[in-house]
Amino acid sequence: MIPKLIPAFQIKRKIMGLVALALLASCSSPAEQFPPPSPALWEVTSTDGTREGWLFGTIHELPDGVNWRTDALNKALGQSEWLMVEVGDLDDSGKVSQIFAELALSAQQPPLIERVDQEHREQLVALMTAGDFKNGDFAQVETWAAALTLARIFSAGKPENGVDRILIGEFAAKIELEGARKQLSIFDSLAEEDQRDLLEGIIRESSAAESGPRHRLAKSWLQGDLDALLDPSSDTILSDPELRAALLTNRNTAWVETITEELPQKGPMMIAVGAAHMLGEDGLPALLRKSGYTVERIQ
Repeated sequence: MIPKLIPAFQIKRKIMGLVALALLASCSSPAEQFPPPSPALWEVTSTDGTREGWLFGTIHELPDGVNWRTDALNKALGQSEWLMVEVGDLDDSGKVSQIFAELALSAQQPPLIERVDQEHREQLVALMTAGDFKNGDFAQVETWAAALTLARIFSAGKPENGVDRILIGEFAAKIELEGARKQLSIFDSLAEEDQRDLLEGIIRESSAAESGPRHRLAKSWLQGDLDALLDPSSDTILSDPELRAALLTNRNTAWVETITEELPQKGPMMIAVGAAHMLGEDGLPALLRKSGYTVERIQ
């Protein structure tokens, strides 16, 4: 039961309204500022040459007016009989908020300012101020949930423009890799030390977002520049080995098991998950190749 864990309806509503499911107040930007679209897309075929489907590296939010569709992508979508996504009910915000509240709220949490090292406290205060939060607003909010909530503040896109969410509305036949509860439970199960690393990573990323080019990640994603999305030299939350394992590589390993079970049984399938899950030796293209599939990037 959770009612005793909710400090006040107003605080809950404020926090739930800002929380993000994936890892990232929203501003629009004229579409002409963005390059022609070419987001990363792979074709997946079996050992006998049968086309099994496609891998599409998505982005979970975008500014208004950004065109991300291409002829190659539209063709693949038109030939796909199934859609596989991380979370299938992104449009049910009430359900997601309830799950978040069940997992995120816990009594007698330390002041948020005390959950980060001294060097991050000034920027944390600035971030909370930008979101109209006070330190006491997080008195019963676990560290991981505070981090995700604060991440929404410096977001440069809108979740309703997220590619996953739009595709979900276009497919009747869908397969869910995780679901909202399982995905949020990954954060909830992090050790407190790792949750604090997550919070400090969000603080660093907020500072970088303030000083860096606007919409850098959205533009890199739109151009299919995966290396820029997860630059190994950058100081992001995925630079932390424990967070990377929990939020990326372990999930990829679990997803590949589901994907390889479903591909032979279903018609051509569009597998649309966050673009970060496509990168490197532990990315989905590489893992599917190890499972015997031919995976060719076509865009």
